[in-house]
Amino acid sequence: MHRHYFSFIALLLVLFCAPSCVTQKQMTYLQDADSAMMDSINAHYKSQSELTIRQGDALTIFVSALDQEAVVPYNLPAVTFAAPGSTSVQTTPMLQYYTVDEAGEITFPVLGKIHVEGLKRTEAEELIKSRLSQQVMDPIVQVNFIGAKISVLGEVNRPGSVAITHGRLTILDALASAGDLTPYGRRDNVLVSREVNGKLEVARLNLRKADLYTSPYFYLQQNDVVYVSPNKVRAVNSANTGLWLSILSTALSAATVIVTVVK
Repeated sequence: MHRHYFSFIALLLVLFCAPSCVTQKQMTYLQDADSAMMDSINAHYKSQSELTIRQGDALTIFVSALDQEAVVPYNLPAVTFAAPGSTSVQTTPMLQYYTVDEAGEITFPVLGKIHVEGLKRTEAEELIKSRLSQQVMDPIVQVNFIGAKISVLGEVNRPGSVAITHGRLTILDALASAGDLTPYGRRDNVLVSREVNGKLEVARLNLRKADLYTSPYFYLQQNDVVYVSPNKVRAVNSANTGLWLSILSTALSAATVIVTVVK
């Protein structure tokens, strides 16, 4: 009788846990990645080394040369400031930045308007350098992004913002920075939202497939939003956990009564 009792309990536990099971295959990335597949992918794969400058981006631009006095007019001055409501002045100077306007331009000291939208960081450096070369001998130009980031939401372990600090960020990099997907995240349905020319675009990526590398959304752009959808297990658990516990408790109580009566 005890054997049948424990078998019955085991069956109940299996029934209770079944909706919560996530298989290893469901959680594995790039399942079809092999040498043949990667050869095919490499024929279409385009590596992106840098972000493209877009409207609304904040850029720091620093100009230097052997004659430091000659480049002073081309650099924005570092400023000090007082925080709102405070009488104390911030002692550490802050480097000012340029904001790319709706026309895709920045207003540069002395040189005036420069169109930088659509350029890579290094391309913008070369453009400004060529303009400066007419007035400054051997100028060096450094362009950097300020505050470039993407957002990761949904079934990840650490949702939030991820900074783009090294010029490029892939969807896999972003998910790694967010602590990877939880067991309840759908690897086959990761949504990326992006603004392009004032309009929103969305794409759904399948992390299980190696052709992920050829997607135009594999490399993320500043202000992209990544959302990981929950799987059916999460839906079942969220909606019916209380119900399943109640059923299990009732079944265990009934089983205990039956065993007691039989004895």
